[in-house]
Amino acid sequence: MVVDAQDDIIIDATARHGIKASTVAALGASIYRKARQSAGAAGLGDTAFLRMEAEYGHIFAAGRGSLVLIAVAKSSVNVGIVRLEMIRAAAGLA
Repeated sequence: MVVDAQDDIIIDATARHGIKASTVAALGASIYRKARQSAGAAGLGDTAFLRMEAEYGHIFAAGRGSLVLIAVAKSSVNVGIVRLEMIRAAAGLA
């Protein structure tokens, strides 16, 4: 999903059956936004990638400018590959 990082509005999304895209988009964008603010306040610079691990899977977020790319995956996913691909994809966001 591509989400506006300020308003949590979905710009583009494809979600598998059973995923509540609007809820996941709002959660992912909100967590990413707070992580960016916190990292900046701590003097760590911009947040490049974020992963939230939950009981049944992961929510990943990577952003550029005012857009954030959100992905959902099962617990068994290869996190390293997802991280690389998300950072690469986020670099292409306008």
